[in-house]
Amino acid sequence: GLPRGGVVTAYYVARALHLPLDIIIPRKIGHPSNPEYALSAISENGTPISPLPKSPEIDQIIQQERQEIARRRALYRQGLAPRDLKGKTLIITDDGIATGSTMQAALLTAREEGAAKIIIACPVLPLDRLGTIKPLADELIYLDASPNFYAISQFYRSFPQNSDEEVMSLLSSI
Repeated sequence: GLPRGGVVTAYYVARALHLPLDIIIPRKIGHPSNPEYALSAISENGTPISPLPKSPEIDQIIQQERQEIARRRALYRQGLAPRDLKGKTLIITDDGIATGSTMQAALLTAREEGAAKIIIACPVLPLDRLGTIKPLADELIYLDASPNFYAISQFYRSFPQNSDEEVMSLLSSI
């Protein structure tokens, strides 16, 4: 699962299918003047999914996101066995896909680490993203691809920010 909300989704998928649960930690690279607007994303290993414009502001954002990946990796992976994706089939989940940048970065991590087959599973995504997301994986499973997509939160009755503690609790429970 992708932190944080994707780990919640992954927990229920892993529990239902009797599979192990693990985490991949990509990070969005937001625009300097509007952090919610994704310019790109970086894989857990720090690789950008697309070239980024060169500027001191963007370089600083990339550095901050790499530090956040390191912080989350150290925190979330406490007590977990080293991740070994080589030759495995993965189901990569998130609580939804908006732009697809962080999912692309998660797929990059999985491919860099040798995953044999990748299935994307997410509850919601915009209809206009199907054509760009579907070819990135071996399979895409979703519940709703809406033509009227504004935000992932519109598809949930409650959409709280998941805490680090919740993520760690879920990861240690399976």
